[in-house]
Amino acid sequence: ERGLWYQHRLIDDMVGQVMKSSGGYIWACKNYDGDVFSDLVAQGYGSPGLMTSTLVCPDGKTVLTEAAHGTVTRHYRAHQRGEKTSTNPIAIIFAWTRGLAHRAKLDGNDRLAKFSQALEEACVTCVKNGQMSKDLAICLHGEHATPDRWLLTEELVKVIANELRITLKKQPR
Repeated sequence: ERGLWYQHRLIDDMVGQVMKSSGGYIWACKNYDGDVFSDLVAQGYGSPGLMTSTLVCPDGKTVLTEAAHGTVTRHYRAHQRGEKTSTNPIAIIFAWTRGLAHRAKLDGNDRLAKFSQALEEACVTCVKNGQMSKDLAICLHGEHATPDRWLLTEELVKVIANELRITLKKQPR
């Protein structure tokens, strides 16, 4: 009816399929394979800084959301040394918004649902307006992108927060 079908493939065969495919499939992996290849796919189609993961329990009441890119240790070490960084906060923001949206659904809290949606919209609007982190600027403009094409971490967080305020003001109360 919906044109969905199932096919089992070994991991090496599926990796080859991914490399030559334009998408349109759901890829379910074992834990290690998922860890490795989700990073490959994220890098190939944008940035790990945009990748979130959501685990849903069978009861539908419990979810775990996370930024699937890990801890970004290299950026944190640079920050500790006092260096300026351009770390993409979008995946961690979306991990929070997905968790908040689920909480809103469980509690019937429409205001919280609208807030989480507005925060996601604010992130998307900023990127569409060219306000982005270094990883996204490089995806968009190539490896020779210059620093005027991206914002530092704190700058991007402030821009997203400002866009969130604008988005929330547009919402009917």
